[in-house]
Amino acid sequence: MTEKKEGYILTSSPHLFSSSTTPKIMYTVLATLLPVAIVSILLFGMKVLLLYAVSIATAVATEAAVKAARRQSIHSIYDGSAVITGLLLVMVVPPDLSPVFVALGAFVAIFIGKEVFGGLGANVFNPALVGRAFLSASYPVQMTSYSQPQALFPIAGGVDAAGGATPLAAARFEGVVTPLKSLLLGQIGGSIGETCALLIIIGGLVLIALKIVDWQLVLAYLGTVFLLTGLFYLIDPGTYPSPLFHLLSGGLMLGAFYMATDMATSPYTPWGNVVFGVGAGLIVVVIRLFGGFPEGVMYSILLMNAVTPLINRYTRPKTFGSPSGKGAVS
Repeated sequence: MTEKKEGYILTSSPHLFSSSTTPKIMYTVLATLLPVAIVSILLFGMKVLLLYAVSIATAVATEAAVKAARRQSIHSIYDGSAVITGLLLVMVVPPDLSPVFVALGAFVAIFIGKEVFGGLGANVFNPALVGRAFLSASYPVQMTSYSQPQALFPIAGGVDAAGGATPLAAARFEGVVTPLKSLLLGQIGGSIGETCALLIIIGGLVLIALKIVDWQLVLAYLGTVFLLTGLFYLIDPGTYPSPLFHLLSGGLMLGAFYMATDMATSPYTPWGNVVFGVGAGLIVVVIRLFGGFPEGVMYSILLMNAVTPLINRYTRPKTFGSPSGKGAVS
């Protein structure tokens, strides 16, 4: 509503506008993930391209179907959010997973992880991780069967260093530590998007520079893992791998830059992001060092997603004009 009166223009809120839009943000994120996707196809073959196609198509189709069933506009399928969910889901599953399972995971990710809560911005949990959690619970054998990638360039101790296990599993259960160079450049066993930490780091730094993700959360998450694993490494380097190994292995980089920082499921205050990152980092370290699984990134993010509303409540800035100590919590 706009009304002109006595030389003034009266308009209803909002009064602040930004050049950033949801599609612009989503497609920027997609652009930074594209190099990772291309390298994963080169490492594991065209079967991975099929998984990307199936996952993205299922995610978009599921969102369109739900919107149509609610008699809402299906225009949201063009904002790129469903495409990102489909892409990220494939990046956190093994390369030999059946396309049928990937399609099922993408359906759950969108329907249960996103649309049940009301759609984009209303979801509590990261949709791609909801899909992965469903697949891990439903098909544990298939979700823990990893194949080694083909070599793109020679790296000492690379592809065959850990046999058929992921670097985290090899270090935890076999005492074999994969060289850092192999972790940084890829060519190691693991989920599809975990095989080249360098590209994920570059893409994540671009998002931070563009202020699309909050650096406080990323720094707190990675910093907590580095400090705690570094402490155990100093105590017993023969038992615990180095903190750099923990940073570059598994899904930590992908989770820190692209999943924990999801705008809808992470805190909206700087201190809230710090609390989220520290909590997620602590959970990762406990699971990796003392839990029954070699990896804990998925659980750390989902668990912290669950307490994000509470974090927002207690880290909310003081209301302007309220007495000291009042107005911050309602």
